[in-house]
Amino acid sequence: MTGYGKGEAALPSGKLTIEIRTLNGKNADISIKSSLFPKDRELEARQLIADSLVRGTIDVYLKFEPAAGTSAANIDAALVKEYCSQIAAITNKDITDDILAAVLRFPDVVAQRKDDVIGPEDWPAVQAALEEALREVNAYREKEGAALERDVTSRVHKILDLEDDVESHEAERLENARAAIVKAAEDAAVKLDPDRFEQEMVFYLQKLDINEEKVRLRQHCKYFLETIASDPYPGRKLGFIIQEMGREINTTGSKANNSAIQKSVVIMKDELEKIREQSLNIL
Repeated sequence: MTGYGKGEAALPSGKLTIEIRTLNGKNADISIKSSLFPKDRELEARQLIADSLVRGTIDVYLKFEPAAGTSAANIDAALVKEYCSQIAAITNKDITDDILAAVLRFPDVVAQRKDDVIGPEDWPAVQAALEEALREVNAYREKEGAALERDVTSRVHKILDLEDDVESHEAERLENARAAIVKAAEDAAVKLDPDRFEQEMVFYLQKLDINEEKVRLRQHCKYFLETIASDPYPGRKLGFIIQEMGREINTTGSKANNSAIQKSVVIMKDELEKIREQSLNIL
């Protein structure tokens, strides 16, 4: 959701530049960092920004460059004359250029123009500049989003490949578990009842079974890929899918009882964490 865009409006009073910067965020947190923006249009502008950018921490900056001749200061001539009159009366001297220069430095004599630089008639041009900035932000986001999609989908496919590797060790894992129990009984010189042993072994191996986890993980991965390919704003949904993927991977690891499977689970967790980090950038 990071992005940047800029738009410009040529107004009679000067040039207005609107810059928008966005960062990741769960909601549309819009901050207009300028007093130039007309207050009567702020709500309309915020709605326009929210509709276009949907989510993120959104900062809007306005910069104004006055046209030549429009930024001159205002001099209060009456106040200057009054000051000069009082000074002449006090000093009994004519006003010199030095005295006049000193009077003009009084803070209440010279003031910059306070007129609004954006008038009601300027709004169409300002809105066009705002929309131009929003288009640039979305173009930036789309470019970044395409790279993110390639990255996270490649990692999901890697998780699916690792799940195939887990499945390749399944028969070996269960056989090793059975052999370890038999050996432990032999080492302890315990005579096993064949029928009871087979019954208990079935219960034990059922606890180690990870078929349901494998099926659900593949379903979650498929749903992830479908969502990111078809949903215009998949970010929130992907977050929930990632949680479910993590749950199945963790359960697989806890039941694994096999070094090769554990290794695959560790790599899957690492890939999923990278997917989780990248998903925060997805709208």
